[in-house]
Amino acid sequence: MNQYFEDKGVKRTGDLRVAFKALFMFSMYFIPYFVILFAAVSGWQYLLLSAVMGVGVSGIGLAIMHDANHGSLSDKSWVNQLFGYSLNLIGGHYLCWKIQHNVLHHSFTNVHGVDEDLEGGHIMRFTPKEPWKARHRGQHLYAWFLYSLMTFSWVFIKDFKRINKYHSMGLVEAQGSTYWGTMIFLAVSKVVYIGYMIALPMVMGYAWWVVLGSFVVMHMIGGLMLAMIFQPAHVMEDHAFIENEREVIDESYESHQLTTTSNFAPTNKVLTWFCGGLNYQVEHHIFPNVSHVHYPAISNIVKETAREFSLPYRSVASFREALRIHQRTLRKLGDPAWT
Repeated sequence: MNQYFEDKGVKRTGDLRVAFKALFMFSMYFIPYFVILFAAVSGWQYLLLSAVMGVGVSGIGLAIMHDANHGSLSDKSWVNQLFGYSLNLIGGHYLCWKIQHNVLHHSFTNVHGVDEDLEGGHIMRFTPKEPWKARHRGQHLYAWFLYSLMTFSWVFIKDFKRINKYHSMGLVEAQGSTYWGTMIFLAVSKVVYIGYMIALPMVMGYAWWVVLGSFVVMHMIGGLMLAMIFQPAHVMEDHAFIENEREVIDESYESHQLTTTSNFAPTNKVLTWFCGGLNYQVEHHIFPNVSHVHYPAISNIVKETAREFSLPYRSVASFREALRIHQRTLRKLGDPAWT
């Protein structure tokens, strides 16, 4: 891998392609917002513009914030930190994400009780290690609606709960932050977000039901699009689901990632561009500090190396097929026989 970057004479971080993409994604979010504020649009126009903003939310999360918080957007740490805060700008919290995603998910992918991406709040069953409930029988049907509520949870509930949990685990301090400093910054950023997204449009004269209804639509679109990219990467029927972290510690990091992760639609250039290369999840999990713009090029190296060591390299041909397999996996997990 080092030889590849030396031969090409390129950095592992992003380049002008990422800068253009950042401009595009932020424009998709903020241009509709400013049109809403200053053009006195109708209720239906407000709703449609908010739907575009929802696509922008997913684009910022997938292609900009994600790389920034992995330190791969730029070779300058201050740039990564600045763009990492873009998650706060769209309602989340950068430190919660870094701990949940970078520390727990990447280190303990598909490990029950540690990887929080497998937590379904007793409504969803994402791993056969999770105790089965009768309600899980229909999860392959209602999952898509619940996925659309994902970012609502970030904004109003989950970030606060996670900071308390991570503080008790010592993970907040391990990131160089303090509990009260983090909580104050979290609360202020939420107030600012709700202020500019909900309160300000009402002050500008829009009816409360237009503002709130459009806010819901924006988040449902953004949440669903995010889930449709992240879920087929790990919750698939042929992936390993692990009981505890000891099993991960006892094997190599690369082996663990290859048994719990899958690519999808690698030839779909539009999807690859929009989702920040996260359809190349295998490459991302093995090299999280490499910018997504390099994933297609290094995928052959990763594939050949996996074959050399007799390890799986999973890749689903199309996005539609990946979603179909994910839904089929949810249906199988809804059966008490899969334990």
